[in-house]
Amino acid sequence: MTLANTFIESYIKRVSYYKELGDKTFAQLSEIQFHYHPGEESNSIALIIQHMHGNMLSRFTNFLTEDGEKSWRNRDTEFNEQKLSKEQLLQKWEEGWECFLGAVRTLTEEDLLKTITIRSEQLTVIDALNRQLSHYPYHVGQIVYIGRMIKGGLWQSLSIPKGKSDDYNSKMNHK
Repeated sequence: MTLANTFIESYIKRVSYYKELGDKTFAQLSEIQFHYHPGEESNSIALIIQHMHGNMLSRFTNFLTEDGEKSWRNRDTEFNEQKLSKEQLLQKWEEGWECFLGAVRTLTEEDLLKTITIRSEQLTVIDALNRQLSHYPYHVGQIVYIGRMIKGGLWQSLSIPKGKSDDYNSKMNHK
């Protein structure tokens, strides 16, 4: 396996983990909870999904050949409540991730050092990927935090529950 293939495989594994965290959060929430705003200036989970969807489609449609900020994208409307159902939001979530991961899966070793453009800024493909590896987990963290806030004591932990580190480590040591 080449270094490039190892990088791409590792990259997909890492970003897929964040998608999974979002998926596990969504499974715990009702439709109404997707639209909960923690504060006047805060975004709901629905708005974050709309934004991530727009960003993923814009950045990764024709990733290697067109500017990542497409003329058809209207970023500002991504932050306007569109009254989408949970099902519609989950469709946007899946569509965005499929566009993003689909583009990454097609990359070759030669592609990684190519220069692409995002908002007229020149970036290597590796740098552009790392940029998104910072951006998407940031928003998934917001989604998880809002979900946890909404669910309170009913929240089902997505990792090691508080006070259960020793139990987890013991299980891992016995594998």
